[in-house]
Amino acid sequence: MACAECDLEVLEFSPSQIKLAVVGTGSGREGPRVQYMVRQLLALEDVPRPDHAADALAAAICYTTHEGFARRTGAACMAYDA
Repeated sequence: MACAECDLEVLEFSPSQIKLAVVGTGSGREGPRVQYMVRQLLALEDVPRPDHAADALAAAICYTTHEGFARRTGAACMAYDA
């Protein structure tokens, strides 16, 4: 409800969509690979702990790679610059 009040978009991704965005495949037990790729993509010193933290970061990475993200952030940047 808070997102709607602030006109923020809420998206939902399946586990396989998140794995596909982060690891490149969306099948099977990819937990350790997801953690590794989150660490690499975000240039972190260590794998995020607990595991759910890596999952949340993977979901955020998926959001940024989702179709239309560049369009949405570009519009936000233009509004900010005005």
